Amino acid sequence: MLHPRIHDALNFSSKLTWKRIWNIALLYTSYQWTKWVKRPVQWGQPMTISIEPTTACNLRCPECPSGLKSFTRDTGNLKKDFFRQTLAQVADRLMYMMFYFQGEPYINPEFLNMVKLAHEKGIYTMSSTNGHFLNAANAKKTVESGLDRLIISVDGTTQEVYEQYRKEGKLETVLEGARQVIHWKKELKSHTPYIIFQFLVVKPNEHQIEDVQRIAADIGVDEVKLKTAQVYNYKHGNELIPTQEKYSRYQLQRDGSYSVKNELLDHCWKLWHACVITWDGLVVPCCFDKDATHKLGDLKERNFQEIWRGDDYQKFRRTLLQGRDQIDICTNCTEGCKVWA
Repeated sequence: MLHPRIHDALNFSSKLTWKRIWNIALLYTSYQWTKWVKRPVQWGQPMTISIEPTTACNLRCPECPSGLKSFTRDTGNLKKDFFRQTLAQVADRLMYMMFYFQGEPYINPEFLNMVKLAHEKGIYTMSSTNGHFLNAANAKKTVESGLDRLIISVDGTTQEVYEQYRKEGKLETVLEGARQVIHWKKELKSHTPYIIFQFLVVKPNEHQIEDVQRIAADIGVDEVKLKTAQVYNYKHGNELIPTQEKYSRYQLQRDGSYSVKNELLDHCWKLWHACVITWDGLVVPCCFDKDATHKLGDLKERNFQEIWRGDDYQKFRRTLLQGRDQIDICTNCTEGCKVWA
């Protein structure tokens, strides 16, 4: 019997077509050429897109704009017809589609129907959830949708610790949801979705890392990923920054302040191979632009190819090449940092 990770790798590889392989080659070559000539050259289309099912969420996590309700942009749900139109513009070269940006995807009643549309186009699909909507019916629909990967946030192994970050959340509901998805995978004889417990390592839960790995093994989860936490007010310390430095995005300076570990190199692979589309059709550079302050185009006004190669996108890429530290969303970015698992 093949290990679940091998099944997942084979599943991902099965999405490759000659058109997608050629597109990946164009993306990588143009990115390397960009670094050489120090001006933006873009020959391909994105191989990865994150699309936002909703900005609504049932939890109130302290470092999440959705949970804090601190957005300046509108709240709403991605519409299925609009998604279908967008998908038609990008599907033939797209390898990977993430149904997540902000909010809880399962709040959108059309979420799994849209996953199925992408699955039918041969795209590797993934989503991330807080796990509170994985009842038996939704778990079955999740497996039937063809979703390839499901990340379930489990940021504590006891209710007391879990709720310190996942405000208003119930740990047992999340664990039972994972059991339901695994049950339906077995019932429907499906290898997908590949299930990951994501453990956001913060100071209140860093002592429970071994516990979450044990719980995941007991339930039958395929993998545990330990994720470093982004915090907004880190410069003078933050109660969420772990004491174990290897699990922190930030390092203590001699003067007592904190800085982002990552060296801000003046180039970024994400600007060449990926982008984010908000629920209402705004195209933004990456997942660090949570409030869509760097709008590079609007799919309600122009098609995707025009936006991807348009003046606003090229201007943003050019600015990044000139100095990544001059772009606000880049200053708290850990692209290129090691992620521990």
